[in-house]
Amino acid sequence: MFDLGSADVMPRPIQRSPLARTLAQSSEFTRALRCAGQDVMVLDRMQDMVVLRRRIWGMLIAMINRADLVAPARLLEILQEEGLRRTPVILSPERPVSDLARLGALPLMTPASVGQLDILPCRDAQRAGLEQKWRNRLVHAEGSSLRITRQNMPLKYDHWLLQADAAQQVKRRYRSWPAALTLAYAKANRGCAKLFEAHEGRETVAGILVLTHGDGATYHIAHSLDRGRALSAHNLLIWQAMNWLADKGIRQLDLGVLNTEDASGLARFKLGTGARVERLGGTWVYWPPLGRRLAPLAALDRKLMGI
Repeated sequence: MFDLGSADVMPRPIQRSPLARTLAQSSEFTRALRCAGQDVMVLDRMQDMVVLRRRIWGMLIAMINRADLVAPARLLEILQEEGLRRTPVILSPERPVSDLARLGALPLMTPASVGQLDILPCRDAQRAGLEQKWRNRLVHAEGSSLRITRQNMPLKYDHWLLQADAAQQVKRRYRSWPAALTLAYAKANRGCAKLFEAHEGRETVAGILVLTHGDGATYHIAHSLDRGRALSAHNLLIWQAMNWLADKGIRQLDLGVLNTEDASGLARFKLGTGARVERLGGTWVYWPPLGRRLAPLAALDRKLMGI
C-alpha cells in the first residue's frame, strides 16, 4: 500500500499532462518480448495495444499492463474475437477506469503511484524545477572528481549493474525484469538502452540504465556504491540523463513506482527531480465466462480502487 500524503514526500499539485506511450505499451517493448521468446499480441484495432500471453499453472493468461484504457468494453470484445473467449485477462491500466467494475472485472491490487518527470528543452528551466536539497546535492557532485560516461548497454549477463540489480532484488524481496529481458531490449532496440556510469579515477561508483521508447523514457535500473552515495553520484547521473533525453526530443521520463513504505528515501529522491505523482489504475482480472455477473461484487471495491 502506498501513502503519498506525507508532507516530506508529496510535491506541489501539478495538473496531469498528456501521456507519452508507456514502456509496457511500446513497440520497443514488443520487440524485446519477441526477442526473448515471449508470446505477444498487438491489437491494431486498439491503437496497437500490447497483450502478453503466459501460462500460469498450465492456464493461459492474457496480461495488459500500463495501457490507457479509453474503451474497456470494446477492448474486452476484441479480445474475445481474437480467440481469448475463455481466457482470464489481467488488466493494469495507466489511469483509474470506472467502467471495469461495471463490466464485471474484479480488483486484485489497489493502485500504486508513479513519478512522472517532464523533460524540458530548456536546461535552466529544468534545473529550476529541482527541489533545493536535490539541487544542492547535484552541485556537490558537479564539484567533485566524478567523470560521467554514456554508452549503449553492453550485451553481457555478467555486467556489474545487472548483477547488482539481481542482488538487490533478493535482498529487498521484490521482483523486476530478469536480466535476459533487459538484454533483449538492448539487443532488439539498438541505442534505446542507454547506460550512464559515474567514475572516480578507475573505479565505477554508480550507474543507471535508461530505456527510451518513442517520445518517452523509463528509469529502469540504478545502483550506487557507498563512495558514489558520498559523492551524490546518483544526482549527477540523473541530471546528465535528463539533458541527454532533452537533446533526443524525449518529453517524459517515467521514474517508476513510488514506494513510501519500504523505500521512502528513493521516493523522495525521485520527487526531488521535480516529478509529479500520478496514480495508476490498480490491477483487475476479467474472466469472460462470468462477465457482468460479477459486476455487483466488483462495485463494492470501487472506492478502494480510486474510482
